[in-house]
Amino acid sequence: MSDLKIGGLARRTGTNAPTIRYYEEIGLLRLAHRQAGGQRAYGDADVQQLTFIRRCREFGFSINQVRSLVALVQDPDSSCVHARDLAQEHLVAVRSKLAELKALERSIAAFVANCDASCAGGPGPDCVILDDLSKGQKETSFPSETPRSKRSPFPNGSAGPAR
Repeated sequence: MSDLKIGGLARRTGTNAPTIRYYEEIGLLRLAHRQAGGQRAYGDADVQQLTFIRRCREFGFSINQVRSLVALVQDPDSSCVHARDLAQEHLVAVRSKLAELKALERSIAAFVANCDASCAGGPGPDCVILDDLSKGQKETSFPSETPRSKRSPFPNGSAGPAR
């Protein structure tokens, strides 16, 4: 099949037309053959390559990683080891992000639990979540389960600012 227009290519590959044009612009996808009226025309090889690119992106590979994978597909002398190394590198990055997300989940769950135990249903300004977020610390140490309204708002626990 040839002379597939950009809309048809988009439907066949699950990719939208602006993305296809972008991939052509950055050289990830070969420039389409142009028909007499200037419309892009694609063939089966374009469908196959764009499907490959889209799948790589679905797996979270960066544009540069996809560029490397596309080059490996197109080079008959390339080794599978290069693809494996790229995938391994990406796996390490994904696992790192996953660990960060798990830590974020624990922190947010602690916010919610602390709020449930201390101030849920109280006035917004007395919310321990808002108090903890305002501290500006990446790793928040959660205060005791004493409601904020019963805690001193001052860092040294005094009744007022130091004079």
